[in-house]
Amino acid sequence: MKIDEIKRVLSEFSLFKNLSPSEMDKIVEISISRDYKKGSHVFMQDEPIENVYFIHHGKIKVYKSDINGKEQIVAILKQGEMFPHVGFFRKGGYPAYSEVIENASLVAVPILQFEKVLLENPELCIKVFKVLGEKIVDLQERLEAQVLNNTYEQIIKLLIRLARLHGIELSDGQLLLRGEFTNKDLANMIGTTRETVSRTLTKMKKDGLIEVDGSGDMTFNPEVLLEQLL
Repeated sequence: MKIDEIKRVLSEFSLFKNLSPSEMDKIVEISISRDYKKGSHVFMQDEPIENVYFIHHGKIKVYKSDINGKEQIVAILKQGEMFPHVGFFRKGGYPAYSEVIENASLVAVPILQFEKVLLENPELCIKVFKVLGEKIVDLQERLEAQVLNNTYEQIIKLLIRLARLHGIELSDGQLLLRGEFTNKDLANMIGTTRETVSRTLTKMKKDGLIEVDGSGDMTFNPEVLLEQLL
């Protein structure tokens, strides 16, 4: 990706929309375009934090792994998002792994140089920390769900969250969630087993709460699902 193309890609991010041409040039001149194949890793857990990445195309799975190799999915990120959401103005390693689950084109910005640009542009700095704040709220809500909700309720909240982030809103108020997440993926997002997710989804289909077609695409009314939490 050439410099002009990197500038066009980054200008599509709301983070950079109000920057002046000269301010935008400061970001572009330190940016590097990188392509990744499905199954590869952008970075590994505990590696020194070097870059902030902006997704032009593709999908990235951010996950943690314990000493037994058990995976906990932290986030599924798509076009228009940045990651990681830690590392600014601190030293250390990446707190998780990032795996490419759909061929991806990313723009990498060295974090030390990015920090210098942030310090020179308070408005941009505020935008970055607003994004980080939104991620903190999301993680807090997910943590509360694990503490306060049983597995059935956690699965309901997970389906709604994924559909709102990655799905399509239909004209009748229903949400369509493509069958891109396996039962194992769903289980790893909330710390349960694939079997538990499978049994729960089967029950939800039987109860008429969700519909699943032959491709694994799922449709449901989020308001109806939320009623199950009352």
